[in-house]
Formats: sequence, structure tokens, C-alpha cells
Amino acid sequence: MNVQSILGGKGVEVATIAQTATLTEAVGELGRRRIGALVVSGDGRAIEGIISERDIVRATAAGGADALGATVGSAMSNDVVTCCAGDGVDQLMSLMTERRIRHLPVVDDDGNLAGIVSIGDVVKARLTALEHENHALSRYISGH
Repeated sequence: MNVQSILGGKGVEVATIAQTATLTEAVGELGRRRIGALVVSGDGRAIEGIISERDIVRATAAGGADALGATVGSAMSNDVVTCCAGDGVDQLMSLMTERRIRHLPVVDDDGNLAGIVSIGDVVKARLTALEHENHALSRYISGH
């Protein structure tokens, strides 16, 4: 199973936000969409950064409630780790664990935003693959 198969099941829509938006606006968007991160992009294609719940918590811990008036650009992660459609689930799990991240934007061959996968998507895909493997082994053992 790979990123393309995950996106085939969940879709390629990516929630984005501009660097100039406030953290309050980012919190509102995260809450409305019930997601944990927004890709920072002015045009919906070029990845400028990523802002997660964790980034917002760090900003408010450092600056108090006033930090919510700051821009997304001031709190976002600039070093965005991405993946490609052909990357395998095991590779994603390793990367997410190693880098301690929960969201990976997917890029196309030109480096443009093409989707996003979360740790939940990856775990679900891995569990589905294990269930299929278990079923196949059970059928094999029972002679079907």
C-alpha cells in the first residue's frame, strides 16, 4: 500500500491558509474542519510551511493569549517534510516516527501540493493491509 492508494480512499483536498492569516483564524479553521494541521500556501500549490495545533500551543505558551493575534507565518514550521504518491506506508510510518510529525503534505513531480496524509490515515492503511493479509493467510491455511 502506498500514498496514492491512501489518497484514492480519502481524496486529495488539502486545507490551506495564508501566512498573513492570524493564529486565531488558523485555530478557527482547524476547529471547523476538525483537523490538526493546515498547509501554509498563498496559492494552494506552493508549500510555504505548515501550521499545526502543536505550533499554535508553542506560540501561546511563549506569548500568552496575545500570541493568537500573530500571523501564521510567525509560528509555522518552515522545514516541511513531504512525501510522494509512490511512497510506501512503512516508509511513511518510519519517517513520521523519526521526525515526530503527524502530517505529511504530498507533492507531485513538480513539487506542487497534491494531497496530505496524517498519521491516522497511515495507521488505517496499515491496519487494512494487515487485515487483508490475515484473511489471505487464514484462507490458505484452511484450504480455500
